[in-house]
Amino acid sequence: MIHAFVAGGGIGGLATALALATAGHRVTVLERQDAFTEIGAGIQIAPNGFHALDRLGVGHAVRERAVLVDELRLMDAVTGERLTAVPVTARYRRRFGNPYAVVHRSDLHTPLLDACRTDDRIRLLPGAGLVHHTQDPAHVTATTADGRTHTGDLLIGADGIRSTVRARLLDDGPPHPTGHTIYRTLVPIADVPRHLRSNAVTLWAGPGCHVIHYTVAAGTRLNLAAVLDDGATEAVSGQPAPRATVLARFPDLAPTPRALLELGRTWRRWVLCDRDPADTWTRGRVTLLGDAAHPMLQYAAQGACQALEDAVTLGALLTHAAPDDIPARLTRYDTTRRDRTARIQLFSRRMGTDLFHPAGPHARARNNRLRPLTEDALHHRLAWLHTPQPPPHP
Repeated sequence: MIHAFVAGGGIGGLATALALATAGHRVTVLERQDAFTEIGAGIQIAPNGFHALDRLGVGHAVRERAVLVDELRLMDAVTGERLTAVPVTARYRRRFGNPYAVVHRSDLHTPLLDACRTDDRIRLLPGAGLVHHTQDPAHVTATTADGRTHTGDLLIGADGIRSTVRARLLDDGPPHPTGHTIYRTLVPIADVPRHLRSNAVTLWAGPGCHVIHYTVAAGTRLNLAAVLDDGATEAVSGQPAPRATVLARFPDLAPTPRALLELGRTWRRWVLCDRDPADTWTRGRVTLLGDAAHPMLQYAAQGACQALEDAVTLGALLTHAAPDDIPARLTRYDTTRRDRTARIQLFSRRMGTDLFHPAGPHARARNNRLRPLTEDALHHRLAWLHTPQPPPHP
């Protein structure tokens, strides 16, 4: 039996703990916060994410909390024109084996946390953020903010885009701001006029900006976000933003997206950051997972899904593994996952440039490309992203 340490108690870290426990190992999760909670707003779960959740034993619990949407809509934020829509109902679900859904982050995090709490092989340590780690050929030692040291066989850095594990492992500097600012809010659905409600993920694409909205929290909240390509260079995370500032930064929207923005009362601001794909995530007995390994922009809506795929892959590769097997198994995990996640990182960037934010002739060319696409053609274009990934054999 392996004793693994997981740095980070978010979605990726808890999914990893479940995957490794299912593989027969003992896991300690080191979380820097004093409680295991998940902040943030809405996220999208495609069929590949549900496939991973099913393998972790929590798919049903997440589905009970999720809103299953009917389509993914792309609208013109200036003219109000409907550009295209991807149906994600019966034909889509048959093709990909699972629905497309949206949830509040806590509605994904809580089922994972509940499952970890009921598994005797998993120990959850809040207030124990990792500050340093060392390794030798046989062990990994982790030092936490509470002054304790922990020795085991394996360390997985699932500690986010500003990962402490990555900083020591790769020493590749901080993530870089992308020049995109995102404003987020949640609106009680009772405050949303009926003509502005829909069972869809709707994105309004404009020149250098976009607005996206969908319902979460079992349909009781509207998740609303507005993104501006403003060249921001300073990383900001969750900073309060005055409502008047948000409205002033998006002056040229069509009536419907403008009306949606005006529903927001309490806004917060982030400057989106990512990283270039890394050549490796692994050194010896230490590896990375989720945003620590491959942070990506939200535009492909695959960040959580890819962390879940990482966790399931790592669990499969460590099934029946002994401590001496770890370096070779981690190297295989790295090579199994790295090309797919790198492709999605770069694709997410291109979506912002080519699909969500073009202007003038580039926007007209986008519209002309999208209009002729049939339902089958749209599903085919998503297949490489949304098709569930089979776990590798150990």
